[in-house]
Parts: sequence; C-alpha cells; structure tokens
Amino acid sequence: MSDMLKKIWSQFQRKRKIAGYGGIAVCAVFAYALLLNSIPDKMYVEYGKEPDYSFGVPVTKTAADSEQVFANRQISPDGAVHMTQQTPEKSGYPGGGTYQVICRLFGTIPIKQIEVQEVAKKELIAAGTNIGIYVKNAQIMIIGTGEVTDESGVKKEPAKNVVQSGDYILAVDGEEIQSKDQLVKKISFSGGRKVTLKLLRDGEKIEVSLQPVRSAEGVYQIGVWVRDDIAGVGTMTYVTDKGEYGALGHGITDADVGNLIDVEKGSIYETSILEIRKGKRGQPGEMSGMINYNDEYKLGTIEENTNVGIYGTLTNLPEELEDVSAIPVTYKEGIKKGRAQIISSVEGSRKAYEIEIEQTDYHSEGNNKGIQFQVTDEKLLEDTGGIIQGMSGSPIVQDGHIIGAVTHVFISDSKMGYGIFIENMLEH
Repeated sequence: MSDMLKKIWSQFQRKRKIAGYGGIAVCAVFAYALLLNSIPDKMYVEYGKEPDYSFGVPVTKTAADSEQVFANRQISPDGAVHMTQQTPEKSGYPGGGTYQVICRLFGTIPIKQIEVQEVAKKELIAAGTNIGIYVKNAQIMIIGTGEVTDESGVKKEPAKNVVQSGDYILAVDGEEIQSKDQLVKKISFSGGRKVTLKLLRDGEKIEVSLQPVRSAEGVYQIGVWVRDDIAGVGTMTYVTDKGEYGALGHGITDADVGNLIDVEKGSIYETSILEIRKGKRGQPGEMSGMINYNDEYKLGTIEENTNVGIYGTLTNLPEELEDVSAIPVTYKEGIKKGRAQIISSVEGSRKAYEIEIEQTDYHSEGNNKGIQFQVTDEKLLEDTGGIIQGMSGSPIVQDGHIIGAVTHVFISDSKMGYGIFIENMLEH
C-alpha cells in the first residue's frame, strides 16, 4: 500500500473512531434523558402506606437532607424510605407534609430528587354525567372587530388596530361596565363624541380612544364584537363527600380567542344530549345538548375556572349518582399500561367504556395530557368514533380506582385521547 493510501486509510479509521465515540455520547445523553423522564419530580403517597419506587430503572433511593419535620424517618437496607408515627399536617393539598428522596444510579451517582407528598386517603364518586355549563364573564371580552356602514353608505372600521381580540373592556369614559347592554348604551348615548375605553390587555390596564360611527340605522357604534357569557356541554368528573365537584379536566376558554374565561359567576345544569356527530380523521366529533336553565334543573355553582378544570358545590346530586358509591384514588405512580375504563353518559345514561392506557407522562403537572390512551370499546367507536367534544371530564378508572379524566382527542385519530392525572385536578 502506498504512503498516500496508508494516510487516507489512517484518516478514515480515525474519523470512524471519532464518529463512534460521538454516537456513544449521543446514546448516553438519550439514555440519561429517558432515565430522568422515567422518574417523577413529585409523588403522592397515602399516609401510612409504603411508597412504591418501582420505576423500572436501575436506581436506588435514599433520604435527602431536609428541614421537613419528619424526625422518625428511617432507611431500610434496600434504600426505601420508611415513615413511622407521623401525623399529617394540613397543607394546600389534603393530607400531610412532604419529604425528599434522592435517586442514585447504581446506588452511587445521585441523578434526581423526588418530592414525596403525604396525602390522606381519598375516595371520590366517579361521576361521568353530562352537565350544561353557563358562566358569566367578570368583564366584557372583545372577540374581534368589524365594519360599520355609516348613514351615507360608507364602510368604516373605527376599532381596527386600536383594540385586540382578547382585550377586556373595564370602563367607558371612566364608568365601569360589566355587560354588553351597558356597553351598547354608553356608545349609543355618546352623541358621536370620542369615547375612552379602559382595557385589560395581557394583565396590563391601558386606555384607548375611539370615534363612534352613526350607522345607517341611526345608532352609534364602534365596530367591536364582544362576549360577556358562554354556555356549553361537558362532563362531571367527580363528587367529594362534602358535595364538591370537579369537571372537564381543562378550563373554559373563549372559542374565538382561546383565553381562559375570567368567571364572575356560573352554574351547572342538567342537560339532554340531542345529537352526536362522530369524530373522524382531522375533524373532532361533538355532542350537542339542550340545557334547561330553570332553577329546578340547576345542579350547582361554578366557583373556579382553572387550567385543570371547573370546580364548585352541588346543590342537587344528579339522579344517576344517587346510588353510586365512592371509589379510591390512585395517583400517577400507580397507573399501569393496559386496560382501563372511561365513564361517560354520551349515550344518555352513565356507562363504562373500555380503553387501553398506552403511556403516562410523569412530568405533566403543568398541563392536562399526562395519560395517553386508545379507545377499544366497539360500542363507543360505533357511536362516536372515539373521543368527541363534550366528553371532557369523563373519569378514567383502573382496577376500581379513579386515576384521571379525559381532556383531549387526537385531531388525527379520534380513537386516541389524552387524560389528566386525578391529583392535578385535586390540587387546583
């Protein structure tokens, strides 16, 4: 072999070795990331029970140095943390205090610290009943702008590039308003003079001026579309022994701007499902219902609208739940891949439908997509095509324990859906 060929071969071997090292490094980083994702940042342990640290990865657990009041904490030879003679203290979450556990790779390399939250034993009624939802916005929301045709037939847009979708109108000319009717009256009585709107935009209060236009009908308008209430159909997730409920698993948002509604007051009602539109690829299905707003059909109040659900107190227990017993809660670490059920009244009465849990994401505390599942129930697939709008909040049950609630459907495949961990809803 000539010197030139030897040189080329040597360079080739060196580059291949470097590439091999690079591949190993990439694989190591990928494996490390998978390892971290297999271990939760936070765990919930029922008071008096031994934590289960079976994450399916080669780590051992030891107690971390902590200022938490757990003087009787003990470590067993297998590295598990044992608690003795502890009395839970009240905290933001129903249950006791917290302590930390360090996960060590092969018993030596510390890779992660888990916060363990002790909680009291919890049982809930897994509801699955349809509810009609009505909420009154705390402020008037602008959902868009439009044209106003003046008396001479000229089209004008007085609000264009002045206000934005998602702005809240707090006041007109210094006077606070809380309804569409109040806004219309203030603009109508302006006499064509410029008006000043006080707006709430992205958490900041600002003022803008608008010139009302006298329309062809002789009414002064500023060309904004607004909304001060919203109604829809959803599913109740659970009821506590105190008559408190959680529903939806996600917040009530404005369909036009996507913002979470700032609720002034709201109520839930009995509802009758009138129509089901099946889901298909690229187009989520939907169920439509009739809400009866008479007081005798009112089920309860809406007191909170959050990213993980709506919450309130029942004044009347839905008739379907009168003979339903509460079942235990299982937190995310106890969820297994495989068979589970969702409870829904999509057919008009409360039923359980089979699903298959395919994946759980331990790091979904900030969202409501911790459980990924596929609908396997033939009846539900026949009737709805899978998950449809209105089923949000349907409780997910596994081995007789409530573990979460349905929140989203895959746009590309209505048989696939997401769910929220039950503890995320309970922590609201």
